[in-house]
Amino acid sequence: LVLFTGGTQSGCGPASSETGPFYCPADQKVYLDLDFFKELRNRFGAQGDFAEAYVIAHEVGHHVQKETGIEAQVRQLEQQNPDRQNELSVKTELQADCLAGVWAQSVYKQGNLDSGDIDEGLKAAAAVGDDRIQASAGQDVNPETWTHGSAEQRSGWFNKGYTSGDPAACDTFATS
Repeated sequence: LVLFTGGTQSGCGPASSETGPFYCPADQKVYLDLDFFKELRNRFGAQGDFAEAYVIAHEVGHHVQKETGIEAQVRQLEQQNPDRQNELSVKTELQADCLAGVWAQSVYKQGNLDSGDIDEGLKAAAAVGDDRIQASAGQDVNPETWTHGSAEQRSGWFNKGYTSGDPAACDTFATS
């Protein structure tokens, strides 16, 4: 885990505040831009500590994808089918949302959630949907350009992981 503000160097190249939080498969580290959490609250309206926990769990979900071989399979599919790159990116991101939900279920079972935490996570997932980001930037909402999925998809997959508590329920690649 690497915490930064402003910018840093990662195994995947330079990272700045514009990059936001991300997982770098090359060095297997999660990079968290602390300024992003202010943006999450102020720009996206996602309040609460569990909104931040969702972001962290989502990025750790990418590490799970690396460890299970999913990340390598996706890279291979992207190379074989460059026209599907955005579609595959969305499926990868939605799966990380679902895995974050699975983690949230484990926290719930341990009795470590406050009233409203899951709602904070659902709101955060929706807040960073590509449709909401495009609309808030004054752009036309264009699903063809999405890399992370819509607000509905993101919160829906987070919720699916949370309600099932089962990583096997997170097969976004099996759905159209």
